[in-house]
Amino acid sequence: MVSVKDASAVDISAHDLAIGYDGNTVVEGINFELTEGRAIALIGTNGSGKSTLLKTIVGLLPPIGGQIQVFGGAPGSKPKRIAYLGQFHASGFVLPLRAIDVVRMGRFPGKGLMGRMTGEDNDIVRGAMTAMGVEKLADSPLRSMSGGQQQRVYLAQVLAHRADLLVLDEPTSGLDVGGRERYLQAIKDELCRGASVVVATHDVQDEASLCHQVMLLAHRVVALGPPDEVLTPQTLLETFGIVIGGDQKRFTVLECVHPHDGHRHD
Repeated sequence: MVSVKDASAVDISAHDLAIGYDGNTVVEGINFELTEGRAIALIGTNGSGKSTLLKTIVGLLPPIGGQIQVFGGAPGSKPKRIAYLGQFHASGFVLPLRAIDVVRMGRFPGKGLMGRMTGEDNDIVRGAMTAMGVEKLADSPLRSMSGGQQQRVYLAQVLAHRADLLVLDEPTSGLDVGGRERYLQAIKDELCRGASVVVATHDVQDEASLCHQVMLLAHRVVALGPPDEVLTPQTLLETFGIVIGGDQKRFTVLECVHPHDGHRHD
């Protein structure tokens, strides 16, 4: 089993995991551990099993076989500790929500829908919006925004959760260069805070520069390990069916400059 060994808390542990829908297996033989303050990128084409694995981690899909534990329990058993960003969002279109309303939802898991927002909550919400560059859009209706602006708002919602585990499905979809840079910096800050991150993406270079492990998926686990070992012309050919070029210097983990404060939820 490939694992990160320089941190103590195991947030996700999967052994011989098989995932899929309605009893149909999409990927099997998944073995990995993710520990506190570390990130893993799931990289592959559309339909390769990335989103299925994320949904299994957060408890939206049951595993087909094998074992998986999240924070020592069944997936979905500790929702307050997990922030999940899926590919499709409906809240801003079903209801006439402003950007700040959507970001405030990131605070609900810890207090419930009827919980009172404190000054600290409001500070966290404002900080998350500033991190994603949407603070000036706070009172704007979500439905009036571009796709990239909406994605920034939903990423701010994830940041506002202050979760111990971030599970992100194509988080940079629709983002411009500035949005991508803000996202990368925000995730680096989350890792330094002690959060762990699982991200599904097509983007080899940006996410690989952010993550400590990479899992290449093509209806099977093509490779799993540190990005500078896993991202080779051969493994990328097996994953995408084409040869992908790139500067190998970008495939490096960006370490935290400052240690996190060690604060984790019980």
